[in-house]
Amino acid sequence: QVQLVESGGGLVQTGDSLRLSCTASGRLLSINAVGWYRQGPENQRDLVAEITTAGTTNYADSVKGRFTISRDNTDNTVYLQMNNLKPEDTGVYFCKADLTYETSDWGDKMRDFNAWGQGTQVTVSS
Repeated sequence: QVQLVESGGGLVQTGDSLRLSCTASGRLLSINAVGWYRQGPENQRDLVAEITTAGTTNYADSVKGRFTISRDNTDNTVYLQMNNLKPEDTGVYFCKADLTYETSDWGDKMRDFNAWGQGTQVTVSS
């Protein structure tokens, strides 16, 4: 009933910028915390940045000062602005959301603490 779709990835050079988007759609009632994760070569997913409903943010040390996470609640979208990209930023970026959605036309709802998107590839060449 709810989809998360990431977009904005691509192939860039060291020092370039990208902006990733994560948009939720469907019978959405609310989006709580959202995080961006990077999947590395061993398929581990490491937290890059996260943002709460109130707008509190948290970043991995490796991206502090270069990446900015933000959210537009009117569009159900969370952004990750990535500046001064480095080759070690390469990976598949996923968003994960804690969200609540309707499951019926009679007010039934469900909360999913770990809704994932399909990922978007970011490749930074040296």
